[in-house]
Amino acid sequence: MDKERIVNNFMELVKIDSISKEEGNVAKHLKKVLEELGLEVVEDNAGDIVGGETGNLIAKLAGDDSRPTIMLSAHMDTVTPGKGIEPVIEDGVIYSKGDTILGSDDKAGIISILEAIRVIKENDMDHGNIEVVFTICEEVGLLGAKNLSHNLIDADYGVAFDSGGDIGSIIVQAPAQDKINVKVIGKAAHAGMNPSAGINAIKVASVALSNMKLGQIDDETTANIGVIKGGKATNIVPDLVELEGESRSLDVKKLDKQTKHMCNIFKKAAKKYKAKVEIDVDRMYPAYDLSRNDPVVELAIKAAKKVGVKPVLMPTGGGSDANIFNGKGIPTINTSVGMNDVHTTGENIKVDDLLKAVEYTVALITEKLN
Repeated sequence: MDKERIVNNFMELVKIDSISKEEGNVAKHLKKVLEELGLEVVEDNAGDIVGGETGNLIAKLAGDDSRPTIMLSAHMDTVTPGKGIEPVIEDGVIYSKGDTILGSDDKAGIISILEAIRVIKENDMDHGNIEVVFTICEEVGLLGAKNLSHNLIDADYGVAFDSGGDIGSIIVQAPAQDKINVKVIGKAAHAGMNPSAGINAIKVASVALSNMKLGQIDDETTANIGVIKGGKATNIVPDLVELEGESRSLDVKKLDKQTKHMCNIFKKAAKKYKAKVEIDVDRMYPAYDLSRNDPVVELAIKAAKKVGVKPVLMPTGGGSDANIFNGKGIPTINTSVGMNDVHTTGENIKVDDLLKAVEYTVALITEKLN
């Protein structure tokens, strides 16, 4: 592997602005790189569906048909503040200058895939068919993966490169998530002259929240109300409160139970105070749970040992494109590329971890299962 090339290509990539729905420039760059590497590239229509500048990129490299086809995935978009990123290296660690994110989430994943393919081609290494999927809008609800043209994918299994921690960390279990939007509708009245004529929607919401199970429900389940909006003035009994929340669980039955609990609490509070409540629940993504014996997990373990890192199978409390791919019938793990403190201006990645991520990706592509 060429250390200088890998680092320089990563530094170049993070400088290309690509916040969600504005991935057009990075998609053009990546399409050019993929085609130079000899892959056939198509862009789907996901961008049109979600209102973005570009669709997902799907690229294919032919290999040994007798081997399984592997899908390698990373997302092109970043969170904000993600414009004008200036990467710097300090003591072997890559940071931004401090007023933006770095964008290693998920451009470290992209570089791991691109550079691994480059190494394989330069060294004429044997491999099966490879499918590369670079998605849009992962950070705003996995929209790219949800609207991917899955009919273009033939993979037997997949690897998403979109996790932090030590190289060799393998996410084999991830939760499903419900998004819960609530409107509590009361009745406006003058708060000083005739408050008893009103129904205070803020009070109704507060009663509901005070009786609701939130936070860490159990080892597999979490719940949160994260946004509350309501009220117009201190002299008006508030007639509308809007709340946004979520529930997650590794166990779908537990998720259904927690979501039902939250909805029922809102309904009971509304009934008690003669208010109305409107609730909208959206299943954002499915859960997945892969076993030690799943071929893609076996491959990840073997590849980790090949490059001298410890394979660690673990669950996560977060969702990723891997949830969507598993839901579409492609067994997919999410694996670490070494990024740290993501979604903050302190985001960073060690150069050594970036290099090891590329080495690990080469092993994932080239290793054979017995």
